[in-house]
Amino acid sequence: MGGPYNIPRSYKGEGKILYVFSMKAFLYTIGGAMIGTLLYFLFRMIGLGTVGLVIIVLLAAMGFAIGTFKIPENTKMEFTKRVGGEAIDAIIIRWFKFKQNKNRIYVYKEEDSKDDK
Repeated sequence: MGGPYNIPRSYKGEGKILYVFSMKAFLYTIGGAMIGTLLYFLFRMIGLGTVGLVIIVLLAAMGFAIGTFKIPENTKMEFTKRVGGEAIDAIIIRWFKFKQNKNRIYVYKEEDSKDDK
């Protein structure tokens, strides 16, 4: 009659910490919270500790969003046509590299051959 049949498992969620965080999202969240903590101490020195706590939460949420979400695909907007479906952190890293090159884009241009004319 045959032996037991192994059903394939989905390994999609096993790389997550605390079910919500992937490792990348967790690191971005911690990074945002650390920057927010520095700002919290500055705001607390001037007597605005509550504002500092709000900033910690906002920067941690921004870090989570950057590490987790992707740009949606939308054909009506030029920006989302080009980067739709890509992770937000990859787009930000590309932008920083573009700025380091002083806004230069190098394009390979093929020379026209006699056969093309």
